[in-house]
Amino acid sequence: MYDHILFPTDGSQGASVVFDHVLDVAANHGATVHVLNVADPGQVFQPQRDVIDALKQEGEEFVRDAADRARQRGVETVTEVQKGEPYSAIVDYATSRDIDLVAMPTHGRQGLERFLLGSTTERVLRRSDVPVLTVRPDDGTLTYPYQTVLVPTDGSTCAREAVETAADVTTANGATLHLLTVVDIASLGIDVRSDIQIAQLEETADAILEEAAAVAETAGAEPATETVEYGPSIHEAILSYIQDHDIDLIVVGTHGRTGFDRYVLGSVTEYLVRTSPIPVLAVREPSPEA
Repeated sequence: MYDHILFPTDGSQGASVVFDHVLDVAANHGATVHVLNVADPGQVFQPQRDVIDALKQEGEEFVRDAADRARQRGVETVTEVQKGEPYSAIVDYATSRDIDLVAMPTHGRQGLERFLLGSTTERVLRRSDVPVLTVRPDDGTLTYPYQTVLVPTDGSTCAREAVETAADVTTANGATLHLLTVVDIASLGIDVRSDIQIAQLEETADAILEEAAAVAETAGAEPATETVEYGPSIHEAILSYIQDHDIDLIVVGTHGRTGFDRYVLGSVTEYLVRTSPIPVLAVREPSPEA
């Protein structure tokens, strides 16, 4: 399923922890890991040539250490150090080198930071046409191969892409596939309590699951469960399902956005990336050109 995996690293402890998981994935698939460090002159006030050279030298050490660890696991690597805006360099590298998966660490944040995009991981997630696997460095319960895979679906195009990707992951790992759709009652108003509206919601939710199951089966994976949940919060319902069913990986669709939406978090996918206790594999909706 994966031949080339891109792992951008800044040499931090968090990146080191996530790299262990990346090596598990790569070893299982016989994939080559591309280890990339991007020296960002923008982090230095009035950067001079000697400062930039020092950043690149530090980056060389980061990728060399990662390659040594990969070699001990029998995983082939390609290493590179670039200079520039990290998120842009990562997205361009993934596109130009036919990367199958980008794997990056993410951090849970509190307060205002939960709503403002700023990290390299989030920017890559917004722009990458390649699936992005995000892993929290503080997650001590990482499991691989994945045994249980969850796809929350709303019937959208990007959700369909997520189902197809999850079916591939499920088959490759010998895992069980869970399909979930959540009806956000709070956003529908007080009239949703009527029997007629409840029946309509159930019918719509069942149709979404039926279509998702058909997509999964066509891709070679028969869902183990198809569940409809009702609640005041979609992402909270998903997180609850993860805990109740011991899910190892969640696969979700995401939209690339521009303008103000690039800076204000609001989607379920972005919230899950910030808060999920397990790895999140985000699959972007295909561009019109594709």
